[in-house]
Amino acid sequence: PRYHPDWASLDARPLPTWFDQAKVGVFVHWGVFSVPAWGSEWFWWHWQGEHRTDYERFVQRRYPPDTTYADFAPRFTAHDFQPREWAQLFQRAGARYVVLTTKHHEGFTNWGSPVSWNWNSLDMGPHRDLVGELGQALRESNIRYGLYHSLLEWFNPLYLADKESGFKTQDFVLKKTMPELYDLVLKYKPDLIWSDGDWEAPESYWNSTSFLAWLYNDSPVKDTVVVNDRWCNNCSCNHGGYYNCADKYKPGTLPTHKWEMCSSIDKLSWGYRSNMNIAELMDEASIIEELVQTVSFGGNYLINVGPTKEGVIVPIFQERLLALGRWLDTNGEAIYESKPWRVQMENSTDTVWYTSKGPVVYAILLIWPRDNILELSSPTPSPATQVTMLGFAGALKWQKSPGKGLLITLPCLPPSPLPPQSGWTLRLEGVK
Repeated sequence: PRYHPDWASLDARPLPTWFDQAKVGVFVHWGVFSVPAWGSEWFWWHWQGEHRTDYERFVQRRYPPDTTYADFAPRFTAHDFQPREWAQLFQRAGARYVVLTTKHHEGFTNWGSPVSWNWNSLDMGPHRDLVGELGQALRESNIRYGLYHSLLEWFNPLYLADKESGFKTQDFVLKKTMPELYDLVLKYKPDLIWSDGDWEAPESYWNSTSFLAWLYNDSPVKDTVVVNDRWCNNCSCNHGGYYNCADKYKPGTLPTHKWEMCSSIDKLSWGYRSNMNIAELMDEASIIEELVQTVSFGGNYLINVGPTKEGVIVPIFQERLLALGRWLDTNGEAIYESKPWRVQMENSTDTVWYTSKGPVVYAILLIWPRDNILELSSPTPSPATQVTMLGFAGALKWQKSPGKGLLITLPCLPPSPLPPQSGWTLRLEGVK
């Protein structure tokens, strides 16, 4: 069918199946904001949009007088950027797709945008096509490639003039936003477009529905591309492909629409901060917990890292990603290609979560029970019921529990002063 440039038609498009099966992605926030590497990727806005004193003081102390944000661009060098090493890391982390910022709200593009003169990674800074280089490395590793793109640019004069007109004029959209989106699709053929920066203006300003109709009808990725829900104000959680709803969104119950939870290892920022400390980072257990809860509710999990201005993913971020990958090496069967089960969590406790695949049910424990006995009241056992643990050889003993459900005897863990790492998966066959 041909899709029309209106939400009723566009929202009827089925989501390409690869996205729901993928479950795990890595988000990468990288740009000129990686140069001051302080506060967050909203550095320019906090500094010169809101004139926050902490940001003004930071620039006064560290940079020459009269420094402008544009002066940071030459220092965005990407000297140590090794796209193949990134791709290898993301693969070992268990990511099935990766989303890179092609342009954040600062307007600097990580490819040679023909409409971003002297404010792009070919003319300035790295003098490299960052979007293209990472794309090639990911494709060699068989990882799907997503492109994040901000519709708005905080300080672009064309955007500010359109805003001044109450968004009755569209100079910025026609000369900047749309040419860039078409260019990204035709040049890089992305598997996913992660739109953002939509909140200030209506669809009539952004022309999003016209772009999406072209994307779904005539673009080179029309059958495979997936998009999110940030295409105009009032769009989030209502229109588009899958729903993000809000950053770090947690639904609490099973949504009827495919969704994605994006989260950042650095809890205070999406871009790299040179002054982060360990208490501000997610630990392995909380990453696994977020992943498990998200997938139980039918969502995808997109975990973010911010590389340095040189293009290094710092070791602590690598360590967290590799820990996630190790966990998925053992437990991925319960995650990838899984579907939500009839119950998402055990007895509304949030320590056991369910996923399913065909007739098989997976119960994922986030906390190990004290006496090595796990009671599950949600599954109904049958004489044919078999219980195994992923990564552990042999069947586990179980019996019917006095109420309903099962009592499962878990393998003994060696005694340890530390609580054991979270996340073990029981594979239940022959249960209802």
